[in-house]
Amino acid sequence: MEPASSDGMPGDVLIVEDDPIIALDFEDTILGFGVKTIRTAGDVAKALSMIADRPPDFALLDVGLVREKSFAIAERLDALKIPFVFLTGYGADVRLPAPLAHKPRLAKPYSSDALKALLKNRADVAGR
Repeated sequence: MEPASSDGMPGDVLIVEDDPIIALDFEDTILGFGVKTIRTAGDVAKALSMIADRPPDFALLDVGLVREKSFAIAERLDALKIPFVFLTGYGADVRLPAPLAHKPRLAKPYSSDALKALLKNRADVAGR
């Protein structure tokens, strides 16, 4: 894991998003916040492989990927005590499995201020 930067941002963020345009938008925004390393995965298998190789400091998980949901990734991150946020275009209507129902969500389209606050307060996110 990369150390957190002096402004409280995580050093390494994993973005799991199947839409390359949305992934690039998140990446550009997060780089602008001062995060040093960003990795992107478009499916569950790649994300789990990346986590096994080097766990991130924080992750953004699109709930609905092409033919799968990101719940297996969330369970792995939760087991490792790595904070994450679910990304969804469905807002509060998205159904999450009971063990993950209390995890934070960020609606798409997202507010840059809301995203920045989640990244800076990742310890609070992990405690949820």
